[in-house]
Amino acid sequence: MLIYVVEDDESIRDLLKIALEGSGYEVSAFESAEGALGRLERDKPSLMLLYIMLPGLDGTEALKLIRNNANKAISRLPVIMLTAKDGERDKVLGLDSGADDYMTKPFSIPELLARVRALIRRTEERKRAENELKLGMLTVKGDSRQVFVGDTEVALTFKEYEMLVYLLKNENRVVSRDELLREIWGYDYTGETRTIDIHIRTTRQKLGEAGGYIKTIRGMGYKISEDLL
Repeated sequence: MLIYVVEDDESIRDLLKIALEGSGYEVSAFESAEGALGRLERDKPSLMLLYIMLPGLDGTEALKLIRNNANKAISRLPVIMLTAKDGERDKVLGLDSGADDYMTKPFSIPELLARVRALIRRTEERKRAENELKLGMLTVKGDSRQVFVGDTEVALTFKEYEMLVYLLKNENRVVSRDELLREIWGYDYTGETRTIDIHIRTTRQKLGEAGGYIKTIRGMGYKISEDLL
C-alpha cells in the first residue's frame, strides 16, 4: 500500500518515511506539491500526508486540485493535512478544502500511524459499501460476485449475475429485452432472442422469494423493484 508524504522539511519528511515504512507501507516522499501531483496518475497512492505550508503551490491549493480532478481515483484520494498552525480557522480551512483528517505539529508518530490506519480502514469500508447493491432481502457483493437472499448465498451463472446487477443498477426503471441483450450479451449477439426470458425465469427461481422483485412489464421488458409480485 503506497502512501505519499508531501513535506518540505527534510528531517520531518525522512522521519515520516521511516515510521511509515516501519509499519509496512510503501512510501514516496516529495518536497513540493507539484512533484506529488505530477505522479498521482501513474502511482495511484492509497493515502497522502500533505503539509499546508509548502513552497510554490501550498497544500490547500494542491488539495483543491486533487478534489477537482476528473479521475475519480484521484479526486477521492484520502488526505491527512499536516500543519504547524493550530488555529481553529486553519483547521476549518483544511477540512473545508476536502481534507479527511488534520494534524498539527508537533504530533506523535504513534498517533499519526493510528490515524493513517483508521483513515485507510474507513476508506476500504466505504469502497466495500459502494460495491454492494441491496434491495430488500437481496444483497449483491460486487467485490466477490456473491449474491445473498437474507443470509443464504445463491449461486448464479455469469450471465444471470450480470443481468441481475444491471437490473439492480437500474432499479425501478423498465429495461427492454434489446437493452439487456446489448448490455449483457453484446452488440454482436446472434443467438436465440428468448434467451433473456429464459435467464429471467431461472434467476427468479434461484432467488426464491426475492425473485418476486423482478417484474415482467408486458410489451416493454423487465423492471426490478422492492415490491414483491
